[in-house]
Amino acid sequence: MQVINFQDLKLPQKKDEEFLKIDFSYLFSYDFKSVKTSNFSLDLKSQKDENSYDSILFDVTKNLDSNQKILTISEDTKEPIILIHTLNESEIAFTNSLKIEVKDGVKAQIIEVFNSNSTNSAFFVNRFLDLGKNANLEYVKVQDIVLENSIIFSLKTSQDDKSNLEITNFEFGDGFVVNNFENNVNSQEINYELNGLLKLKDKANSSTLVKTVHNNKSSRSNINYKNSLKDNSRAVVKIKSIVNQEALYSKAFQNCNSILLSDDATIFAQPHLEIYIDELEASHGTTTGTLNKEQLLYLTARGIPKDKAYDMLLVAFESSIRNNLKNEKIKEFIDNYKREKYV
Repeated sequence: MQVINFQDLKLPQKKDEEFLKIDFSYLFSYDFKSVKTSNFSLDLKSQKDENSYDSILFDVTKNLDSNQKILTISEDTKEPIILIHTLNESEIAFTNSLKIEVKDGVKAQIIEVFNSNSTNSAFFVNRFLDLGKNANLEYVKVQDIVLENSIIFSLKTSQDDKSNLEITNFEFGDGFVVNNFENNVNSQEINYELNGLLKLKDKANSSTLVKTVHNNKSSRSNINYKNSLKDNSRAVVKIKSIVNQEALYSKAFQNCNSILLSDDATIFAQPHLEIYIDELEASHGTTTGTLNKEQLLYLTARGIPKDKAYDMLLVAFESSIRNNLKNEKIKEFIDNYKREKYV
């Protein structure tokens, strides 16, 4: 099975502005042995995915498997719901689609882990987060895909009035990864936060595409990414926020900071604001550099070994993403996470 052979399926091209700098050719032309659904341990009802999406990346997964599982959360979660997905068969295209519904006034936490222990396999994943009025969801995703494996992860959100959604993405692997976040702000007084840490090594190739469109007033979006890259790793981070005329008094913030830890590491960061009103707060920025040599010298001059001082500065740079987590159980999970536990 080759993705390029699907009839009437429009595929992303690296020459397209949205997908500039991302090369899908190897993944879409690879001849997988079969397509399988990655099942959940939870007993969830299923429906056909009839949702419409702006990004064509959602359609890739829908063409492989149009079924969508439904996870409905009707009361506050006492502990984070943990979902583990592992690529454990070689040369298989796994699909996994899930709609998460958080009812009005409910507070919930979810952790999803995607990792692999195979070769030449791929995840095609769609997620739809649907929050009711005054709902609160902290959603944390850990991706740890090894070399010669791939994942295309696409997430769409829908938030009702005064809801709060906080998404955190941790990327630790060295495979081919594309994360696609689509958010249309159609309600009032919502909060949407997306934090990410890309900690890449070897030949990791990771791309993050974020599109947020403000269509209603008094809402806030805040996208914040930290990237630390070493060896021959490569990252693309494209963040686009659009504030339309109806979105009075909105707040739209973007920030992307990168540290390159080797001469061969590469980052392509592109924040973009498209604003059609004056009554708002907005900012964007991106920085790229290396670890601060003066800080490193300061630490070594006080007797700290250079390797330890190096690690201290790197941890300080990366830790702000972890520190943004609200739930203590989630912080504990991230602090103790090791891929070996799940493969």
